[in-house]
Amino acid sequence: MVKNSFSKSDYIKWYKDMLLWRKVEEKASALYIQQKIRGFLHLYNGQEAVLAGTVHAINPKKDKMITAYRNHVHPIAMGVDPKYIIAELMGKATGLSKGNGGSMHMFSKKYNFFGGHGIVGGQIPLGAGIAFSDKYKKDKCVTLCFMGDGAVRQGAFHETLSMAMSWKLPVIFIIENNGYAMGTSLERTSNVTDLYKLGCAFEMPCRAVNGMCVEEVAVETKEAVSHAYEGNGPTLLEMNTYRYKGHSMSDAQQYRTKEEIKKHQDIDPILQVKEILLKKKYANKKQINTIDYQVVEVVNKSVEFAESSPFPKPEDLYKNVYKQENYPFLK
Repeated sequence: MVKNSFSKSDYIKWYKDMLLWRKVEEKASALYIQQKIRGFLHLYNGQEAVLAGTVHAINPKKDKMITAYRNHVHPIAMGVDPKYIIAELMGKATGLSKGNGGSMHMFSKKYNFFGGHGIVGGQIPLGAGIAFSDKYKKDKCVTLCFMGDGAVRQGAFHETLSMAMSWKLPVIFIIENNGYAMGTSLERTSNVTDLYKLGCAFEMPCRAVNGMCVEEVAVETKEAVSHAYEGNGPTLLEMNTYRYKGHSMSDAQQYRTKEEIKKHQDIDPILQVKEILLKKKYANKKQINTIDYQVVEVVNKSVEFAESSPFPKPEDLYKNVYKQENYPFLK
């Protein structure tokens, strides 16, 4: 049981943030059905407590974040306005990656968000590299490196953990274990189903965390952040969570039952925080309804911004690929 050391403002922020992320994803789903978003679309619904708790434990102004392709709401958590996310999903020039990245490749140097990576496990060594840079420059920072449970099958995962531990890099490896690598259950792909134990091979601090409980996520991540800040190196955290939607929009979800989904919807992290707000009288129903309305307004205005934004011009394909002063013909 997590000791309650969180304030009224913490719970209100968590509720606002997680609800916003859920509504952004729901709107993205609707826009995809309307064919205003093309390509792949991987939604985060259900996993919000992992992001809310981990961000609570860091300083987004200096600490870094990198993740895989289920990445629409991570940059919002780091401070990016949702309108740039919707614009990017719709392929608009005003999007976070200028309309060039789409769903899987969000990026913001300004807000210390380093992707959004479509290659499974590709972000893992990059996360360690960011942490190596901070250590080399003697910057007291930490990097959160997120991955799915399927990514730990990649050799780069084990190689990176080995190097990170050897060099005591300030990086926290976070496995968002939602139970399925696409449509394949964890039990069918690995003899090790407690994925945090993979850190034991490198004598790396590692533990399992209830990823549906934002308080527990915050506490465990804070401990790992302090460990890194003090120069003691990395930690591996397995966040046991669940996605309510399919792997992507094309997923028929025939590998799991409605009963299984319902079981996890009953412990929805957003509803848990809402219940605490009401129980502790941090907010009444009217105040919560106001928050709900405000969140929907933010999402609607973000869609309006994206709808009114232009698509990139054909010549924009040549921008941001090479450093232009070295290639005058691109100017």
